Amino acid sequence: MEKTPSPSDADIGERLRSLRQRHATTLDALAQRSGVSRAMISRIERGEANPTAQLLARLCHALGTTLSRFFAEDAPPESPLRRAGQQHVWRDPETGYVRRAVSPEATGSPVDIVDVGFPPGGRVVFEPQPFDSGATQHLWLLEGRMTMTAGDETYHLHPGDCLFMRLGETIVFSNPHAEMARYAIILHRGHPQTNKGRS
Repeated sequence: MEKTPSPSDADIGERLRSLRQRHATTLDALAQRSGVSRAMISRIERGEANPTAQLLARLCHALGTTLSRFFAEDAPPESPLRRAGQQHVWRDPETGYVRRAVSPEATGSPVDIVDVGFPPGGRVVFEPQPFDSGATQHLWLLEGRMTMTAGDETYHLHPGDCLFMRLGETIVFSNPHAEMARYAIILHRGHPQTNKGRS
């Protein structure tokens, strides 16, 4: 059976360092922009710390990207198919929520699709991006129940419900229920992406 790849702490650290260097950003500058300490960023880059989703999102935003882009793996542009066994899986060490990057990479599409398993009692807060990317996302709840806060509004979602959100507002993912929730995130990055110059 084909094994689903999951990035290790070292993989995440190497990706973060590579992204930071491509943006010609120092550790001090990234710490100041993201609000994450220089020491913590250094530990992550060395593979000594596994960042939470909230912390990693802050670093991604400070570098002008998203979690979906961060976990993306470069693929040949002529390959529109991403097999289940090629989809990257990552578990948030704080809440235990699991995200699977579903959509093929390097197609030029501005859309990312992520499959998420969210455990009972889990809660994750994503602060607004510090730049106006125009990015938006839909959450389509497939199983269980979720309580979502987007900006000043709170929504109680049931299977089949779909919620539209802008990344320019604070978003809180919460599962206060006893059962696991599973949903799809359809993220639109706000503008088309190409291989050339992609970060």
